[in-house]
Amino acid sequence: MNLLNPIKKLLPQNAFARGVSVLVGGTAGAQALMVLAAPLLTRLYTPEDFGLLAVYSGLLALFTVVASLRYELAIPLPESNTEAANLVVLSLLVVLLMTFISALMVVLAGEKIAHALDTPKLANYFWLLPLGVFLSGVYKVFNYWAVRTKHFGDIARTRISQTLATLAVQLLGYKLGGIALLFGQAGGQGVGSLRLARSAIKHKEFSNWSWTGVGAAARRYKQFPIFSTWTGLFNTASSQLPPILLASLFSSGAAGLFALANRVLAMPMSVLGGAVGNVFFSNAASAYRQGQLSSLVLSVHDKMAKVAMPITLTLVFFAPLLFSFVFGEDWRKAGEMVQWMAPWLYFQFVSSPLSSVFAVLNSENKTMLFQGILFASRLASMVYGGMYLDLIYTVALFSIVSLIFYIFYLSWIFRYSGLRVIDVFYVNLKLLSLLFPFILFCYFLYELAGYYNAFFYFFAALVFCVLFYYFLLFRRYFGED
Repeated sequence: MNLLNPIKKLLPQNAFARGVSVLVGGTAGAQALMVLAAPLLTRLYTPEDFGLLAVYSGLLALFTVVASLRYELAIPLPESNTEAANLVVLSLLVVLLMTFISALMVVLAGEKIAHALDTPKLANYFWLLPLGVFLSGVYKVFNYWAVRTKHFGDIARTRISQTLATLAVQLLGYKLGGIALLFGQAGGQGVGSLRLARSAIKHKEFSNWSWTGVGAAARRYKQFPIFSTWTGLFNTASSQLPPILLASLFSSGAAGLFALANRVLAMPMSVLGGAVGNVFFSNAASAYRQGQLSSLVLSVHDKMAKVAMPITLTLVFFAPLLFSFVFGEDWRKAGEMVQWMAPWLYFQFVSSPLSSVFAVLNSENKTMLFQGILFASRLASMVYGGMYLDLIYTVALFSIVSLIFYIFYLSWIFRYSGLRVIDVFYVNLKLLSLLFPFILFCYFLYELAGYYNAFFYFFAALVFCVLFYYFLLFRRYFGED
C-alpha cells in the first residue's frame, strides 16, 4: 500500500474532480493509444478505406443514439435503486427492439444504401450494423448504471479495453483491406459490456425488478424518448452528416480524409467531454437542489476551456504541416480541414458536458429545438457546398455554421444556469489573450525551422511545450481540494 501513496497524492481529493480524473485518465489512455496508432493505420489503409469506416460508423451512431430511446439517461436520476433497476431492464428491452429494426433494414435495403453512399463493399458486411447496435446499446445502458453508482474506475477500464480490442483487429487484419476497420469498430463497441453488467447485477435491487415497475418507469420518464431521443438523433445526425454526405457528394476518399480529421481531433474531444459530462451529470442534480448549479457550470467550463484552447490554437495555425509530417503527405488535405474544424469543435467540446443542465432543469425540449435547427442548417450547408464549392470550402462552410450555433448554445446554457451570457465571451477571450504569446513563440519556431529545414525539431519543441502546459494545468486545477 505504501507504494501507492505517491500516486494517490496526485489524484484530486474532492469527489467531482476525482471522478473526472479517473474517467479522464482512462479516456486519455484510450485516446492516446488511438492517436499513437493513427500514423501506422494511415500507412496501412487508404483514404477510401477510412471512408468505408466513416460511413459504417455514421450509420451505427445514428442507431446507437436511439438504441434505448434515451431511457438510459434517466438511470442516474431516481432516488431508489429499485426504480433505477427497472429503468435498466426497460432500456435493455428497447435495445433488443432497435436491434431487430436495424437488422430488418439491412435485409430489405442494405445493398441499395451501400451503393447510394458510394461504398459498394459495405453491402456484404452490413450484418455488422445490427450487431454493433446491440453491443453499443447494452454498453451504454450499463455505463449509466456505473455513472449512477459512481464506479468511474470500471468505466475507465472498459474504455481502455475497447480501444485495445479495436486496434488489435484493425492492425492485425490490415490484409483484409478496409473491412478490417469495420470488424475492429464493431468488436470494440461490445468489449466492456460484460464487465459493467456483472458489476451492476450484484446490486440486490436487480432481483426486485417487475413488469409493473418497468411500465411505471416508462411512463414517469417518458420525456426522454419524447424529447431527448430527438435531441440525440439530431445531434448525432448533424455530427455524422459530413462523412456520409461527403461520400455521396464527392467520393469515399473525401469521406476518409474527413474521417481521419475527426478521428484525431473530434473523437478525443467528444470522449473526453463525455467523461466530464458523466461526472457533471451525476453531480448537477444535487448542485441544483443546493443552489450551486451556476458555480458548478462555471467551474467545469473554465477547466474544459483551459484543456482545449492550446490544442485548438495549435491546429488552427499548424494542422497541415502536422498532418503531413505525422500521417504522410497524402493526408495533408485532412490537416487543411482541421484548420476550419478546430474552432467549432472547441466550442462543442466545452459545451457538450454542460448540456445535461437542461435535463436537470426538465427542459429537454430546448435542447431538442437547438439540435433540430443545427441539423437542418448543417444539412443545408453541406448540400450547398456539394453543389457549388470544392471539398475544402464545403468543410469550411459547414464548420462556420457549426461554430456560430455552438457559441449560441453555450451562451444559452450559461443563461439557464443563472450566469451572465457575457461570461462566455469574457472567459474565452481572457484565455485567448493569455495563450497568444504561446502561439507567437510557436510561429517563431516554425519560421526558424523552415529557414534551417528542421521541421522535426519544430514538431518536438511544439509537443514539449504543449505537454508542459498540460502538466502545469493538471497540477493546478485537478490537484486542488
